[in-house]
Amino acid sequence: MGLYDVHAHLTDPRLAAIENVVLERARAAGVTTILSNGLNPRDNQRVLDLAGRAPDLVRPALGLYPVDAVLPEMLAMGEDYPRDEDPVPGEEAIAWLEAHLDQAVAVGEIGLDRYWVPEALWQRQEDLFCELVRLAMAADKPIIIHSRKAERRCLELLLELGATRVDWHCFSSRVKLGRQIAEAGHYLSIPANARKAQNFTRLLETLPRDKILLETDCPYLAPTRGELNEPANVATTAAYAAELWGCEHSEVVGQLEENFERLFGFSP
Repeated sequence: MGLYDVHAHLTDPRLAAIENVVLERARAAGVTTILSNGLNPRDNQRVLDLAGRAPDLVRPALGLYPVDAVLPEMLAMGEDYPRDEDPVPGEEAIAWLEAHLDQAVAVGEIGLDRYWVPEALWQRQEDLFCELVRLAMAADKPIIIHSRKAERRCLELLLELGATRVDWHCFSSRVKLGRQIAEAGHYLSIPANARKAQNFTRLLETLPRDKILLETDCPYLAPTRGELNEPANVATTAAYAAELWGCEHSEVVGQLEENFERLFGFSP
């Protein structure tokens, strides 16, 4: 039992280059479980390989990033997107995930992204997302959601499909909608820059405490702008929650552990 990070990108080259150091710092900070989230088949395989090297700490979440899901179509339309690897067609990526799903503790990250993706591909993105949600539900796997500029539509689809085992990573829309998500039984994971981000502070203050989880989205969203984020920094969020809630640190950690186990089905 301990702290955890439900949304990390340990396969990012900046963290992969110092993998052992990052993992040791996480252990030293009291982190006992890190869910490394995949973006596409190649990245998912890297996640599985990493989990095999550090099975005491890293657990694989296999996903299809919303932009990667439609990236072949985007590039064919002349859209630009910063991804070094050749894109994989959405159906092929989903088939890969289905073949490896027994090795995953969660399906993620998946979702909708209307920031990068042009409107002409929104329906295609939704169709692939719904297929992934159905796949996760059939396998009884929790879902980790990425939603950007499409939060309400994402919630509508999840509710239509009947998805209940859901974590919304780095939710950055209106706090009122965040409360509606929690009321639907879903969880929201708060990143390590919460102390300096008013939206995440408000979520910590107003969400039901039994619907809050910890994440970093590392290497992004470090507590100090410009620095490389890493899983050890979830400790800063737990400490901040203790301040906001006016309770002992141990009480916060206990609540967050219960939340994790309720969603993922095992102790962190």
